[in-house]
Amino acid sequence: MEIKPGLSAFVTGGASGIGKALSLALGAKGVFVTVVDFLEEKGKEVVSLIEKENAKFHSKLEFPTALFIRCDVANSRDLAAAFEKHVATYGGLDICINSAGIGTSIPFYNDQTDGTHSWRHAVNVNLVAVIDCTRLAIKAMKAAQKPGVIINLGSASGLYPLYTDPIYSGSKGGVVMFTRSLVPYKRQGIRINVLCPEFVETEMGSKIDAKFVDLMGGFIPMKTVIKGAFELITDESKAGSCLWITHRRGMEYWPTPAEEAKYLVRSSASRKRVSFKAPTNLRLPQSFEKIVVHTLSHNFRNATRIVSTPLRLPIEPHQVLVKVIYAGVNASDVNFSSGRYFTGNNKDLGSRLPFDAGFEAVGIIAALGESVRDLKVGTPAAIMTFGSYAEFTVVPAKHILPVPRPDPEVVAMLTSGLTASIALEKAGQMESGKVVLVTAAAGGTGQFAVQLAKLAGNKVVATCGGKEKATLLKELGVDRVIDYKVENIKTVLKKEFPKGVDVIYESVGGDMFGLCLNALAVHGRLIVIGMISQYQGEHGWMPSNYTGLCEKILAKSQTVAGFFLIQYGHLWQQHLDRLFDLFSTGKLKVSIDPKRFVGVHAVADAVEYLHSGKSVGKVVVCIDPNFSKQVAKL
Repeated sequence: MEIKPGLSAFVTGGASGIGKALSLALGAKGVFVTVVDFLEEKGKEVVSLIEKENAKFHSKLEFPTALFIRCDVANSRDLAAAFEKHVATYGGLDICINSAGIGTSIPFYNDQTDGTHSWRHAVNVNLVAVIDCTRLAIKAMKAAQKPGVIINLGSASGLYPLYTDPIYSGSKGGVVMFTRSLVPYKRQGIRINVLCPEFVETEMGSKIDAKFVDLMGGFIPMKTVIKGAFELITDESKAGSCLWITHRRGMEYWPTPAEEAKYLVRSSASRKRVSFKAPTNLRLPQSFEKIVVHTLSHNFRNATRIVSTPLRLPIEPHQVLVKVIYAGVNASDVNFSSGRYFTGNNKDLGSRLPFDAGFEAVGIIAALGESVRDLKVGTPAAIMTFGSYAEFTVVPAKHILPVPRPDPEVVAMLTSGLTASIALEKAGQMESGKVVLVTAAAGGTGQFAVQLAKLAGNKVVATCGGKEKATLLKELGVDRVIDYKVENIKTVLKKEFPKGVDVIYESVGGDMFGLCLNALAVHGRLIVIGMISQYQGEHGWMPSNYTGLCEKILAKSQTVAGFFLIQYGHLWQQHLDRLFDLFSTGKLKVSIDPKRFVGVHAVADAVEYLHSGKSVGKVVVCIDPNFSKQVAKL
């Protein structure tokens, strides 16, 4: 929802603290505001200030641009009357902010009163009134048949315990869970979110022990709280969201997708959407085609050839035969074809020839060894073993990754998606509230890195080359896209991020690595997941010399971490399931390059296309176009 003149807002607790600040901020945007509070003198002062701000946008109106209504929010009857007056004055309700809240001064186990300082009254103000206000706001918004936004003020103490005031902490925790359970109202055009700031320098905040506030990083600036509230109002994707704000970590959404995945279960509708019907007429040929590396070279086309291989059955007891439908193309295919990924004496590499090419694929299980009990013929499977550039491939059963569907989007989640997901978590130790830079961001793995960093609550910067790639990255939610064809990356980073970048996901190498190292912040982490700029050429992958590397990272306590996916195999299934959950629930987009490559004969073309720098998203080869036509898209 765009915050613009003419909208109306209802703010409880609007006479002081956060409620006052939000009332004034909305008034400065030309929004009509009803200030609800039991502090009449202070409330009227706020209304007067709002009217002065509103005068810039409105003149000669037949109704006031701001109202004050004296009301104890714990009184349900008075609260209902306040909503009725607001709707009668402004003809509806666009924004409702439930900010009223109080602490307790008497330990609840010693409290024997029923007055305004009792623990029962605190629960009524902090939780019951929020539920009541949310109910009345929904009723008003539905009656007007217009979209609306409700923000309930929680607290960081609703996410973790506040030992000095368990009643306040418990009631705010109730606000958080109550609000996060209201996601379904988005279908009716009503988005309800909860804002959870830590310590803010208000009348209530000033009562907290100053030493404890300092320990937690100090007070949060009110402008940051306003920024967070405005983000919840304007971002249409936020419904049932909890925005946690601290001085230490900035703004981040809670829980993280990784935590959410521990309890989130897809609805029956979601399961239906990703269902897959196993084929009943799968026929196995006597032979099939595959690509093998017959000579070591960084020139993939020269290094490989297509061979016809007999399909021998039965297979070994612990093996699985997979019919490949889609295979993924990776920049490192040329490293593999040159023998770079084989350890040992380079003089012995020739003895390994020929060997099968390709790293990743999705397909269906075509046959099982007699000892395999937990898999079924005809079900979808993903593989990340050598030999995926083939019509069929045999792999050990332990290497089968069960997937819901054998679609190209799932191929993209394998090497590309898993590298981003695991590298950012393990090598990057990514938190929230940081600045994250992704190079070659419009490629197969970059597209995942920018989205996962954004989902974790970070500011994301991305580099790319070309208008089409820049457009994709903006659609994926990147905060700052640097198109190196029209802007100088070094100049932009130095000017716009003078304190440096906290986490860098780097896959280009060469000069880009040096640039990124210089742009790294104190305590920053640079993850090296590849060096695509150095993979091809007359002499292939040549070592680089980064003079002064140790001195640079020592001076700023920085970390340069390498990441090689094969060494994290124990995490593949967990992260693949998480990626698919994010995708199937609409939180993650997967971009497949539109250029179509069909059959094993097109693999060399696809590899060269990827290295041309023209690709946008994941490059995929459809190995079996006849079967793929039978597969309904997600």
